Amino acid sequence: MKNNNHIHRYNGYSVSPSAFQLPDGRFAANLLLERSDGVGTEPAAYTFHALEYFDNEKQAVGHASTWARDWIDSRG
Repeated sequence: MKNNNHIHRYNGYSVSPSAFQLPDGRFAANLLLERSDGVGTEPAAYTFHALEYFDNEKQAVGHASTWARDWIDSRG
């Protein structure tokens, strides 16, 4: 399950958190980060699957968003 309503920009990245419902009913928090540093640079994409598992989609997407901010901030 991927809900594109959660896509947003943060410090030069397009942040696309999503949740995938597992057979046991829990949700895996997933994340796609995309960055283009401007003219003449290659865009970079980073995909993270199953960062954590949650009981509902909202928690999973929220966790992926927070995780993205922390990851981006730690890169400077």
